[in-house]
Amino acid sequence: MSTIGPFTVRPLDPEKDAELLHRWVTHPKAAFWMMQDATPRDVEREYARIAAHEHHHAYLGLHDGEPAFLMEKYDPRYVELVGLYEPLPGDVGMHFLVAPTDRPVHGFTRAVITAVMEELFADPATRRVVVEPDVGNKAVHALNGAVGFVPEREIDKPEKRALLSFCTREQFEAARGASA
Repeated sequence: MSTIGPFTVRPLDPEKDAELLHRWVTHPKAAFWMMQDATPRDVEREYARIAAHEHHHAYLGLHDGEPAFLMEKYDPRYVELVGLYEPLPGDVGMHFLVAPTDRPVHGFTRAVITAVMEELFADPATRRVVVEPDVGNKAVHALNGAVGFVPEREIDKPEKRALLSFCTREQFEAARGASA
């Protein structure tokens, strides 16, 4: 259980949240998000595209009521991983980005990814979470491992070489139990 404080999520509003998201996705720590040169309008358009997509959803994560992270969930049968692996029933894809800060809190990012996984597994239909981070993003590989993800193999996406990894509900629960 996190001692960081409560997290909640709400649907992202592309128009109202674009300026905030622009600061996050263009920050140097968000290099793997691949939006470093995006304008606020580019960010708004990208998240409006996601909002309109039947199989891709974006959420703003709040910590004590304040914006703290971005969470995306998608159906890998239709988005991101089409043709790159054989999806199983109950697979849900995920991306997350923690807001940059001048005052880092030890354990915050791990608390965020734990909250994201709890949110995804709150849906009983979710059996396994799939991620495809850049192979060079060692920090996120460590975080993924800490919450139960197991790397399967490297894959080539149009924009990057990615590490395809999976986490079942049981693997997540075992990782949570091990860290308690």
